[in-house]
Amino acid sequence: MSIDRRKFLLITGGAAAAGLAGKQTLKVFAESEARKSEGFSGRRWAMLIDLKKCNETEGCTKCIDACHLAHNVPHYDNKKDEIKWIWKEKFEHAFIEQENEFIPSDIKNKPALLFCNHCENPPCVNVCPTQATWKRKDGIVMMDWHRCIGCRYCMAACPYGSRSFNWREPRPHLKELNPEFPTRTRGVVEKCTFCDERLAKGMKPACVEACPSKAMIFGDLEDPNSEIRVMLGSNFTMRRKPELGTQPEIYYII
Repeated sequence: MSIDRRKFLLITGGAAAAGLAGKQTLKVFAESEARKSEGFSGRRWAMLIDLKKCNETEGCTKCIDACHLAHNVPHYDNKKDEIKWIWKEKFEHAFIEQENEFIPSDIKNKPALLFCNHCENPPCVNVCPTQATWKRKDGIVMMDWHRCIGCRYCMAACPYGSRSFNWREPRPHLKELNPEFPTRTRGVVEKCTFCDERLAKGMKPACVEACPSKAMIFGDLEDPNSEIRVMLGSNFTMRRKPELGTQPEIYYII
């Protein structure tokens, strides 16, 4: 069978391109697998916060600033539109079930650091009609902002007030843009995700790294030798609203 020069070049060129594309695909796949192997792997992620250490420096917001900068959280001048992944609240508001008139003033008047509790039994997941929020095998409660339709069922179901709704277009209100993390749009819900994107790279959550007093300990509860397990076994700790049965994975040393 005869073939002219033009057809021959088209065939050989296409084969070469396919070969390059195949090599590129294999390269991307290999890099992806390498990132997975380098990342943190845990069976049940949790956070421990030592409020005594946290409040050593009054007015410190370094963990909040680091989180909001890393995740392109917009800043608004009014509380109504506020978007928060981490925030501080008065102890009496954060731990309502512990409220009594004899709580020591150095506890009652100090703030508590709050964010998504990544519950073992997350009510937000159960009510989401589009599966925009779901729980990973390692316990992290995630958000898919492309699936979110803004119904806010998850906000109504969350007993901790850990989710924020974008009433306005957030991008114009970013003080500084992190190009490595996606921005959201108006009409979706967002919250803390335990820095899943950093865990995949073998990095601790941004808030943990930024904390100057080392008041935040992040680790795997299924690892008996992990720092968080050792600390939980040697300190009295509390969780928010444990009576609800959500089994929050945020623990506090009071």
